[in-house]
Amino acid sequence: MLHATTLRIPIVEVEGGSLTALAGFDGHQGVAVVVEARRFASVEDILARSIERNEPAFVLVLDSLEDPQNVGTLLRSAEAAGVHGVVFPTERQAPLSPAAIKASAGATEHLLLAPVDDLADALTTLHLRGLRIVGTEADAALSAREADLRGPTAIVVGSEGHGLSPAIRRRCDLFVRIPMRGVIGSLNAAVAGSIMLFEALGQRDPDARPAGGAGTVAGVATAAEAGPAEETKPAKKRASKAAPKPSAKTAKPATKAARKAASKLAPEPPPP
Repeated sequence: MLHATTLRIPIVEVEGGSLTALAGFDGHQGVAVVVEARRFASVEDILARSIERNEPAFVLVLDSLEDPQNVGTLLRSAEAAGVHGVVFPTERQAPLSPAAIKASAGATEHLLLAPVDDLADALTTLHLRGLRIVGTEADAALSAREADLRGPTAIVVGSEGHGLSPAIRRRCDLFVRIPMRGVIGSLNAAVAGSIMLFEALGQRDPDARPAGGAGTVAGVATAAEAGPAEETKPAKKRASKAAPKPSAKTAKPATKAARKAASKLAPEPPPP
């Protein structure tokens, strides 16, 4: 509220029921913001961002996901991994609902989101622009670690129940698998997609750090690696005061009695 007041944003207090009706769902945590209508991007906008950043194009493609929570989680992972944009179909896809936006933890405000009428055609466009279309498959010959994901890449995540649709599968240039050794033979779509995104990031930029830094796990680790800060002068002064001074008694040479006792303990010299 303090930031809103500082920015001269009007604040209106309403009852909980009114806020739920305004937000469209009950997971608003007591705050809602009225903003401009969302502006979606195009595939060309996403490619332009990669050129602007002077980076190989990095695109996430969602193929008919059904769960808004998975959509939001994948958008959050995509933004954290440095994806230039996300492409998804306008139909047969979980909507960008309030639940999905909340699950994204703000990623929707930073990502370029490109809804398309024909997802297969969009993949063809990405392929012609030099991107490698990568999908996941349990029986793929290469693991995600073995595949080269450093160049221009579009990672495709299939739906929760059916995986990649036939039309999308035909447009993939490469299939990779995620190594698994447990009894469970599959992963949640958002988990599998996130693994792929961060595997690609690890290959592209092994030393990547979050742009924000503050308040993140990586930021804390960076501070810890820096070691303890240099001791300040006041601290040194306090330490010098706290240190005990050598006792005058202990500084005196040994007494006559002590020297006599020590001479008795010392071995006698051998006879000539």
